[in-house]
Amino acid sequence: MKTVLYRVWQCTWGILQTALGAVVFMQNFHDRHYFYHGAVITEWKNKSSVSLGMFVFVTEEPFFYEKLKNDYAKEEISRRLLVHEYGHTVQSLILGPLYLIVIGIPSTLWGFLPCCNKKRVKEQLSYFSFYTESWANSLGEKVTGEKSMENLVID
Repeated sequence: MKTVLYRVWQCTWGILQTALGAVVFMQNFHDRHYFYHGAVITEWKNKSSVSLGMFVFVTEEPFFYEKLKNDYAKEEISRRLLVHEYGHTVQSLILGPLYLIVIGIPSTLWGFLPCCNKKRVKEQLSYFSFYTESWANSLGEKVTGEKSMENLVID
């Protein structure tokens, strides 16, 4: 029942990001897919991960794993990243049509703008300390009962 409500809510209140996610899903149809707490997970070859409504695209090879491999197994990092990305789908449920403005755009800028990258490296800030990311961690952990990325420094 929770899965049905999750999907109905994503396809109504979260229709903008879910529609975008469906397009990206179709473009990556050949990749591995599975379900996780109602979300459609795609393991893709891109080096970063993204959540669009009920569609989550997680990297097969986290670009930051080299930095963490002495402390974490690759499987643990992949699982924590999945929980984090699932947290973004919960943000989509909460924010609906505001998700892309409140979460999607700021998160993308925080992740890819060179000035933000420099700031994180210089100050040894965790990517996951930004409000969009820390909130996703918190929601993902709360809903799944699993550990998320916490404040790991990945830059």
